[in-house]
Amino acid sequence: MTFRLLLASATALTLALPMIPASVLAQSDPAALDLIQRLRPQSGQTRGIRVPGAAAETPTAPQPVQPAPVYSTPGQSNSSSSSSSAPRPQGGAVAGPGAPMARPLPPRETTAVDGQAAANITVTFPSGSATLTPEAERQLAPLGRALASTELSAYRFRIEGHTDTVGSAELNQALSERRAAAVRDFLVRRFGVNPTRLEAVGLGQTQLLVSTPDNTPMPRNRRVQVVNIGG
Repeated sequence: MTFRLLLASATALTLALPMIPASVLAQSDPAALDLIQRLRPQSGQTRGIRVPGAAAETPTAPQPVQPAPVYSTPGQSNSSSSSSSAPRPQGGAVAGPGAPMARPLPPRETTAVDGQAAANITVTFPSGSATLTPEAERQLAPLGRALASTELSAYRFRIEGHTDTVGSAELNQALSERRAAAVRDFLVRRFGVNPTRLEAVGLGQTQLLVSTPDNTPMPRNRRVQVVNIGG
């Protein structure tokens, strides 16, 4: 009897899940919560529009960088009687402690304009096709929950289709347009996102996330980018 009750309860819960609003499901989905944070304008950003009457922020003057001390290697004179006080390269000189180190730039996460809320999603399509596979639908589910959430309900978004450089630019452009439209239609149909909030565009291979030569397969370039375009 107990087993039957548990089975009946599990079945009822499974049947009820599709009826739970996506906005509620987003709160229990870590991937959806992460997308909400990425796609929501950060504090101080007003959807790319300055609020009338708001005082303009005074830019902070850059702090001067102090030159690193230079120490001579043994056997070299460090006399102050040099004919010029201007720093000049020394063959045996080495930068002392505190010298600024050049740091490699981190890989780009999106190709959106700096300061614009955006996120990339890898979506698995069959080669040359715009049909969403079951795997692609699973990959897009957190996005659907995020866009249906109350946190993002006031915003509109651009759904961008991007490809790598395999194939001709013309074919990639057309394919990216069809894939962006397929993603938009899926979000509207499955998660009830208002279609007026979504704009689908294809960008082909014109905005590569990772720069590559022609005819180079690159999974990171085969992507869907979602950009917050305001309210």
